[in-house]
Amino acid sequence: MQKQVDEGGAGGGKGLGMRLLMRLEVRMLALALIIAVTLSFLSPYFLTQNNIFNILDQSVVIGIVAIGMTFVILTGGIDLSVGSVAGLSGIVLGLALKDYPIPVAILMAVGTGAFVGLVSGVLIGYFGLAAFVVTLGMMAIGRSLAYIFSGQTAISGFPSELSSIVYTTVLGIPTNVLFLGLAYLLAWGYLTHTKGGRTIYAVGSNKEAARAAGLNTLLYSILPYVVSGALAAVAITFSVAQILSVDPLTGNLMELDAIAAVVIGGASLYGGRGTIVGTLIGVLIMVMIRNGLNLLGVSPFWQGSAIGGIIIMALLVERLVRSRSES
Repeated sequence: MQKQVDEGGAGGGKGLGMRLLMRLEVRMLALALIIAVTLSFLSPYFLTQNNIFNILDQSVVIGIVAIGMTFVILTGGIDLSVGSVAGLSGIVLGLALKDYPIPVAILMAVGTGAFVGLVSGVLIGYFGLAAFVVTLGMMAIGRSLAYIFSGQTAISGFPSELSSIVYTTVLGIPTNVLFLGLAYLLAWGYLTHTKGGRTIYAVGSNKEAARAAGLNTLLYSILPYVVSGALAAVAITFSVAQILSVDPLTGNLMELDAIAAVVIGGASLYGGRGTIVGTLIGVLIMVMIRNGLNLLGVSPFWQGSAIGGIIIMALLVERLVRSRSES
């Protein structure tokens, strides 16, 4: 009898281990740890306290944008406009700071991002236009407006108090890092434990079935783009607060990093699959790779190739592992 219990316990432990390995977040976390250990051997500065805080600081902007991108991709959409929306919102922030208090200026910038996202969402969700085409068009419009509003020049001379949203600390942790953690916690809670979150997954998995089940597919086809635009504006606010300057090219190619982080984190570009935890791990992987290459003195011209290769390799390995586990 004792032997049977032991065997059952061992089998149960093995089954639990296999179930954990089946979870994409666990495999991506393992990849992140492998990257961290490898870089720590290659550079003695990688695991220092200052560099760890540097990695967390570098994760804030792309991490916030990636939250919104996760919402969009879960519905089976894509948002190519977030970089331009960030740039436009940053210009609006810079112009507003000349005449309005900091909180009002930030709200105006976030409102700009949300409005652009709303326009994209309505065109996609209500009129049924292709997300790729709509957001590509909004990307061009956003960048054009950023140049027009700024007069084709950088805006600087912001009040130094704006930096407080980045450089103040709570229990030794920078406020922008705390905001990032809170944002991911709220996004996780929403996607995991609310009807709206489950509806977003349903829209991405099978929109017609979700509509037949009585879910408000229109609202939750539009809402992710509003969230994406608003968070792009929030992210650029933290970036502007660090350097107290903004120019029309701010946020250029930000959408590529956000999409890469979400996909590395395990989200399917076809919609319906992915987690906010996976996105956070994907962000950390992206930032660690960039940070490590900088510490190793790799030319910025080669970093794009290295990161792109690692992204493709990670996706290829994941596809092979998933195919083997399903067979």
